[in-house]
Amino acid sequence: MSAVPQAEQPILLREDRDGVCTLTMNRPQQMNLLTSEMLSALQKEFDSFRSDKKVRVVVLTGAGKGFCAGHDLKEIKALKELPKIEALFNQCSRMMQTIPLLPQPVIAKVQGAAAAAGCQLVAQCDLAIAVDTAKFVTSGVNWGFFCSTPGVAVGRNLSRKHAMEMLLTGEAIGAARALEWGLINKAVPADQLDAEVQRLASMLAAKPPATVAAGKRAFYQQMDLNLAKAYELASGVISASFAHDEGRAGMDAFIEKRPPPKH
Repeated sequence: MSAVPQAEQPILLREDRDGVCTLTMNRPQQMNLLTSEMLSALQKEFDSFRSDKKVRVVVLTGAGKGFCAGHDLKEIKALKELPKIEALFNQCSRMMQTIPLLPQPVIAKVQGAAAAAGCQLVAQCDLAIAVDTAKFVTSGVNWGFFCSTPGVAVGRNLSRKHAMEMLLTGEAIGAARALEWGLINKAVPADQLDAEVQRLASMLAAKPPATVAAGKRAFYQQMDLNLAKAYELASGVISASFAHDEGRAGMDAFIEKRPPPKH
């Protein structure tokens, strides 16, 4: 039997197992470009997670050799008019902003190169594990279109000097430097990537979900506040965590020297 043409395959694959939902961008021949179609598919799945209590952790990865090469320049060129181009980038920005608003942790599983908006996607996820051969680049400056939107996420993960180095030079960095600069959490050999992501996802899936959701939400909220407001917000959230059933059960277990409760 002949292989199913890529265009007839789902653009986004989903696999659910033990509370972990893995989304795989499935356009390997195009390096999983963030076309309008891909953005819509990602948005639809992300929106579904808001009320899906069965999903404890989300893993986002790509099929083929590359994680994601960013936007499809052919699509942008065909749009021609500024309002149409702005609509595409607004669509992308909405999708990116959905990730930190999800109650579940989102892990980027980076099996290959991440460029421009693909690098943005890695930075926007809560956590990221990459193969040690992965490359990360925001190369728009080289071609006359500065990677301004990738700079939003990259600039919130890296120090300003490192972010500006990536954005101004357009030069790629390897996984070791991405780890050093804070773009990813860990770099591992290719044959260890699946196991390492599974280990992390399983660990997070076992945590109390309401606590994780509240903590993630508060973390991102306080990052945009001054110190006093940040502590005011965080104090309210952690107090509510201790008063919640999950927190009460955890306190009892800790005090009684028992393992943490399973959830």
